Amino acid sequence: MEALKGIKIADFSWTGVGPATARYFADHGATVVKVENINHPDIMRVTAPFKDDIPGVDRGSYWANYNCNKFGVTLNLNTPGGIEIAKKMVRWADIFIESFTPGIIGRMHLDYDSVKDLNPGLIYASTSIMGQTGPYAHYSGFGLQAAAIAGFAWITGWPDLAPDTPFLSYTDFMAHRYLITSLIVALFHRKKTGRGQYIDHSQSESGLQFLIPPILDYQINGTIVTRAGNRDPDAAPHGAFRCAGDDRWCVIAVFRDEEWQKLCGIMGQPRLARDPRYATRPKRKENEDEVERIVGEWTVNLPPEKVMTLLQEVGVAAGVVETAEDLHNDPQLKYRHHFWVFDHPVYGLHTGEAPAFQLSRTPAQPYRRAPCMGEHNEYVSTQILGMSDEEFVELLTAGAFE
Repeated sequence: MEALKGIKIADFSWTGVGPATARYFADHGATVVKVENINHPDIMRVTAPFKDDIPGVDRGSYWANYNCNKFGVTLNLNTPGGIEIAKKMVRWADIFIESFTPGIIGRMHLDYDSVKDLNPGLIYASTSIMGQTGPYAHYSGFGLQAAAIAGFAWITGWPDLAPDTPFLSYTDFMAHRYLITSLIVALFHRKKTGRGQYIDHSQSESGLQFLIPPILDYQINGTIVTRAGNRDPDAAPHGAFRCAGDDRWCVIAVFRDEEWQKLCGIMGQPRLARDPRYATRPKRKENEDEVERIVGEWTVNLPPEKVMTLLQEVGVAAGVVETAEDLHNDPQLKYRHHFWVFDHPVYGLHTGEAPAFQLSRTPAQPYRRAPCMGEHNEYVSTQILGMSDEEFVELLTAGAFE
């Protein structure tokens, strides 16, 4: 049984947030049609890493991960035929997702106000970095810019260096979860009322939810949180420590004095637990450089897995800094079948990430690999949208699928 079987989604979004949102529905049985343009493909198609490091629209790994379980079509929305097909998709769909820079889809007369009468039950979602309204609504960009605008860059990095950014387009990895929740609620509302609605989703505002503590600290105390590297005001030691091997690391976080005592015992230096320079957290914070040096001299002689195991066994928080290879071999992720295997005509056998949650009665499934560019133009047109073969050929000849 599939939790979302029967739900139909027209996915006109691109890059990260919109496609990731639609994929969660596809993973649970929804029929999702991903719409692209041949001349302006989804940027994830042309973003490294590529299969064999050779660029190509059907060789991008990000694309494969975000768009498995979907059908793929190409439309030229600058042609009457392309707009005609898009409107057919509006009539067909339960959910329409778009991530154009605000204003662009309106110029094609495919915005919510232009199409809502075609399908009164349609749930229409627009996702952009700043939302559809306000003085910054016209800003275009990606999660990298959204993370900077939301404040993540200011607090990321080292105190003596310029602001940095978290890994990749940071808000992309959290914003879609808010959009998914909004769409599920909208489906419940439609089930009760029969009415669709419009969802205006701001990716930067989604990211702000993960900065509530520093925001509240400023509101209440006027404190502006700045960069602290890997350190934490409530822990010492707190950081990534080099271990034995080539570029191998383990993260260690000690918040309580009891944890420090256990760490000292594992390091074979129990006297450090009684040393007045390190015995309490305030003192360890005063001597943090020396604390980190001592811990680092111990970890550098051990594999990170050994450091993690030794510390976790006595209740000290520690975790290996895993590489992509480590993740694919991680016993926990293997046990939970986190990586699905697909067979693609270009990639060959490759993995894609499963959802991070498992529904007991209706688990997500790897139904199909990510589509090649325009792979399902005919199938979607004739089998899903109900066009005749003649109508499909006429639109194809007119350039509607370019």
